[in-house]
Amino acid sequence: MKAIVLVGGEGTRLRPLTFTTPKQLLPVVEVPMLERVLEHLSRHGVEEAILSMGYRPDAFAHAYPSNVVAGVRLLYAVEPEPLDTAGAVRFAAEAAEVDETFLVVNGDVLTDMDVTALVEFHRLRSASATICLTPVEDPSRFGVVPTDPEGKVLDFIEKPPVGRAPTNLINAGTYVIEPEVLELVALGRRTSIERETFPVLASKGVLYAHASDAYWLDTGTPEAYLQAHADLLSGRRFCDPAPGATEIGPGVWVVGKADVDGQIGPQSLVGEGAVVATGASVERSVIGARSRIDPGALIEDSVVLSDAHIAPGAHVRRSIVGHRADIGAKCELDALCVVGDEACVTPGTRLEGARVRAEKLP
Repeated sequence: MKAIVLVGGEGTRLRPLTFTTPKQLLPVVEVPMLERVLEHLSRHGVEEAILSMGYRPDAFAHAYPSNVVAGVRLLYAVEPEPLDTAGAVRFAAEAAEVDETFLVVNGDVLTDMDVTALVEFHRLRSASATICLTPVEDPSRFGVVPTDPEGKVLDFIEKPPVGRAPTNLINAGTYVIEPEVLELVALGRRTSIERETFPVLASKGVLYAHASDAYWLDTGTPEAYLQAHADLLSGRRFCDPAPGATEIGPGVWVVGKADVDGQIGPQSLVGEGAVVATGASVERSVIGARSRIDPGALIEDSVVLSDAHIAPGAHVRRSIVGHRADIGAKCELDALCVVGDEACVTPGTRLEGARVRAEKLP
């Protein structure tokens, strides 16, 4: 089976990290989230994925020169201009000559959903399209999908007002689609699959939905990005957190030849070649490959990406530090700070919820 993977967004909510790295290539516990998406699809029989791209397509080609990830062959469909979800799907399908039942997934959504069961559900109902649904506490930020007992979609309500949603089951961003659905989408025109295509299919009685309570997370915000790491390290997702990781204590993981002399608490991982110096403390955090945490530094509930440096006495809490960034001595970062790649934070600086980018980068 083929899958179209939507990776065209600019990831504005994760800036400044996404100024240099497309969101789907940001690592989640040392593995780019796109690779985690493709690994999951591969386990369900997907052999070819068409990456529907717009923003920084060069980065994907550079990351995967063999055009193969987790046994999945990659094809690229680069939009000449933003076409929205349905427009992107049709453009990618045309480029790859898709002519049979196919999947559509979002490249920034991590899930353990049973794709095989979703496809079977779709085929048993002779649906034109089938949406995977997931329950959430607050459905007002998503597309809400009420169905009848057989799973036929009765309506498709995009982002209903708070307290007005008829169900807490939302569009999880994974679809099974028949090729004839593409005929509803004008080629080369911006078209939303959620606001335009799906409502038409629902009115014809050929749109179905299948609910799943499997793990699901949209990683598009700093808070969710941190949550994705925490879920792997806490055991909420039942797999080793990263390739080559060894558990050296309860919930404490090290990859390869990391140099760990400081204190590492549970639900933490230290990447290949990273150094956690004597007197440093890491709690519920990921320290990326080759990063250096100096004496007296404290990292809590945070992600430090590869080759970064946390100077003596700096405190980083609930924040993200980009690749090759430098956090000066006795800095304090808290409340979802996001420090971009190669950015420097001056010693002694105190920040809450700040976005810091490197001056020399775009």
